[in-house]
Amino acid sequence: MPRILHVLTGCTAVGKTELALRWAETHGAEIVSCDSLLFYRGADIGTAKPTPAELARVPHHLINIRDLRERMDVTHYTTRARAAVEEILARNRRVLVTGGSGFYLKAFFAPVADEVAVPPGLREELRVRLEQAGGLEALVAELQRLNPAGLGALDVQNPRRVLRALERCRASGRTLAALQTDFDALPPPFADCRVELCELVREPSDLDARIARRVAAMLAAGLVAEVRGLLAQGLRENPSVAGAIGYRETVDFIEGRLPEAELAGTIGKNTRALVKKQRTWFKTQLPPHRQVAAATAQVGELFA
Repeated sequence: MPRILHVLTGCTAVGKTELALRWAETHGAEIVSCDSLLFYRGADIGTAKPTPAELARVPHHLINIRDLRERMDVTHYTTRARAAVEEILARNRRVLVTGGSGFYLKAFFAPVADEVAVPPGLREELRVRLEQAGGLEALVAELQRLNPAGLGALDVQNPRRVLRALERCRASGRTLAALQTDFDALPPPFADCRVELCELVREPSDLDARIARRVAAMLAAGLVAEVRGLLAQGLRENPSVAGAIGYRETVDFIEGRLPEAELAGTIGKNTRALVKKQRTWFKTQLPPHRQVAAATAQVGELFA
């Protein structure tokens, strides 16, 4: 079996799931998820996770692999995705990667994580310092001391990015510039595979209507009850899920910060804002690729 990765992406609600299933069924493929929220067991309605019936149609990988309190990062994702790809190819099956989470998606085209190991004790120390009064300013000041030539394009107003940058400088004893040079020399994790990329697209008005229907369907399916259950299981301990669109608004409703009458509209508005960001990311961060109109797409059109 040729070492080819077929990658199907597109904005939230564009229609990836059904086309991915049909392509996989037609071509004897297995699906490797590239959606940062589908890892978590129990987070089903708010993530638009494929239904049990859909999951039964085609073998899926990297869905429901983490408990809610377990963190996921791109390094672990890449390791698991690499193992899944090898298993699928060994069975002489085709590989279809599908999802729209940019940072994880990029792992199939470029290096996304350096080789710096951050000790857990250091990570916890810096996390505690960040949460103290004036913590962000103090961490930025330390970063500046460790990087006398400057911080480059680092967004010093973004606490998470400042934290990660300082962790890597402290753990490695190197500057951000030196770490970037090392990172740029790394091979992509899937350098031994040919990647064929297809992006599904829709007209904005069509996508807006689909988003509205999706939000209504999620609420009708029991999104509020799902979030209540996830809160009891430790949702707040997982910022990736707790801060995701659909979940964060529902938490605000449950805790009295958002009226019920505004819940659907707020989720829809934030989803549309996410779609705008996704479109920009696909345009600027992905390599040249095929675009297919999702509204009329046929399975045979997806990949050349």
